[in-house]
Amino acid sequence: MRRKKKVEGDEAEIDLTPMLDVVFIMLIFFIVVASFLKEAGIEVNRPDDSKSDPTDATSIVVRITGDDQIWMENRRVDIRAVRANVARMLASDPEQGFTVKTEPGASAGVLIDVADAAREAGVKQVNWPAEEKK
Repeated sequence: MRRKKKVEGDEAEIDLTPMLDVVFIMLIFFIVVASFLKEAGIEVNRPDDSKSDPTDATSIVVRITGDDQIWMENRRVDIRAVRANVARMLASDPEQGFTVKTEPGASAGVLIDVADAAREAGVKQVNWPAEEKK
């Protein structure tokens, strides 16, 4: 009886080259697909710092604090009274500007409610000043 000798150089190996080719092609595919995806959102046109300040003396200024308090003419105002106050101020000068200043922490819902009340009162354009650079 003959016994076969094992040859140490004949071990089975797995060729990884086709798998690396597939991974590389998938990587290229995902990079190309990701470049065509567009994020949903809205475009916001921010005013330039070089333009005049919209909060001049002829503008109605409303300030919303970080805890959602609304201030007009150095007094606190309820959201339901914003429309009446703006209409009263517009009665003297219908071409007045309207500016809303917000502090960090103010909610967007209150800001939208104030802007809607101003539009209902007859304001043509609602301004939001640019952030001050520090």
